[in-house]
Formats: sequence, structure tokens, C-alpha cells
Amino acid sequence: MAATKDPRPCSIADTLALVGEKYSLLVLREVLLGNGRFDQIVRNTGAPRDVLAARLKRLVEGGILTKSKYSERPERFEYRATAAGLELDPVLMALMAWGDRHLRAEGDRPMVIKHHCGHELAAVVTCSACGDELRPGDRTPHPQAPGWTVSGPVAVQ
Repeated sequence: MAATKDPRPCSIADTLALVGEKYSLLVLREVLLGNGRFDQIVRNTGAPRDVLAARLKRLVEGGILTKSKYSERPERFEYRATAAGLELDPVLMALMAWGDRHLRAEGDRPMVIKHHCGHELAAVVTCSACGDELRPGDRTPHPQAPGWTVSGPVAVQ
């Protein structure tokens, strides 16, 4: 029984190939907080300048950020999130909430994000049809990639 040598086709893996490198999501965090200039991003992420330049280039090429010149001499750029980049904001909110719950002491939250109504935002996954919040055990995966099941590739006979 021979199986495919290729990994499972996966949108999570595809997304991580674009935004999963060290500092990439921190760059997006800063841009979404309104800190889109290179020096701000360096200061607030701690990324080495050469690494940051590479991450910014990749995020622009991947359609997550746009780059616009704000100074001619010296030539300097500012980065903003594209529509695709803005769609990653709930992902960052979910990561922050998980970190607050599992990696920090009670009450030791470095950032709180509030909605324009004044209340704190919470990342919640809901069913698009009924609106129920996702809870453990509430989901059933349905692989769509040809030749794959939940447990792995279909055996070739």
C-alpha cells in the first residue's frame, strides 16, 4: 500500500507559508495598530533590520501589505494592510486571547483591544448559518482535496 509523499493540501499550511515566518505576524500587528513606518516596526517588534526588510517585502508581494512612499530624501516608506491583511486581524485577536489565557499570569495582559462602542473585543468563532459559538466537539471535518481523508491520504492500490 503506497501513499502520497506530499503533505496534506491545507489552507492553514498555505497561509503559514506566507505569514508564519518569525516576525511576520508581529509586523502585521504593528501595521494594524497604526505603526506602519519601518523604524516603528523595528522598535516595536525587535526584529533585526535585514530580517524586517525581508518580511515586509514578502508581505507586500503576498498581498498582505501595501507600501507607499512618504519621504523622497531620504526615501522612506509606510506600510498599510490590504483588504486581505485586514482579514487577518481576527486571527491576531485569537492568538492574543489564547496567549492571555495560557501564557500570562491572571491580570497580566499587555494589551486590551476595545470596539468603537467602548467594550472589549473578544475573538469568537461562530457558525455562519446558525450563529452558535464553536465549542470543542462541535465540528466535523470534510476533506475536499482529492485522494485525502481525515486520517490521511487514500491508499493507492
